[in-house]
Amino acid sequence: MRTRVKICGITRHEDAAAAVAAGADAVGLVFHPQSPRYIDPEAAADIVSRLPAFVTAVGLFLDPDGYAVNRVLDRVPLDLLQFHGREPPGLCRAFGKRYIKAVPMAGSVDPLIYAGEFPDAAGIVLDSHAPGEQGGTGATFDWNTIPVRLGGPIILAGGLGPGNVGEAVSRFRPYGVDVSSGVERAPGIKDAQRMTAFIREVQRVDDV
Repeated sequence: MRTRVKICGITRHEDAAAAVAAGADAVGLVFHPQSPRYIDPEAAADIVSRLPAFVTAVGLFLDPDGYAVNRVLDRVPLDLLQFHGREPPGLCRAFGKRYIKAVPMAGSVDPLIYAGEFPDAAGIVLDSHAPGEQGGTGATFDWNTIPVRLGGPIILAGGLGPGNVGEAVSRFRPYGVDVSSGVERAPGIKDAQRMTAFIREVQRVDDV
């Protein structure tokens, strides 16, 4: 099965276009105001309106209230929601949209129990943040802590880049990989060459 690739933290149309040209399956837009990769809904709507067919627009939220999510959805035609904080299952499914849920792999959270609270999630994102923290730090987590029995589509995130994504895909064969800081020149500013190198490395391992 081909590994899907999401490029997260897109803030500029030219970076979205470069991600698509490199072969990204999805682009992520961060709607957490405290993030250095935050994008306002109007700018996000412009980026999404220019995405070609079959590229998924993902909106990332961290502990939002329902009003904040609906405010974005009123302006931005997102395909998928990503919840990255302590959101309860009821909030995640309250918007009539498919969603993916991040599991904080730093700290004392049991990923099997945590992921089990979201049985209707379209995917589970394993990231290196601790509970209540945001991702995008560029740090990896101990991949040996990934449960063998974790079900559902698994998306691996946290500290991935062109230099280690091949090993990650080879070892775990996740449904997808999610990268942000690993393909950047600065927070929110992507590097087209690094995005291309990242996706080519994923494709290389898929072809083995």
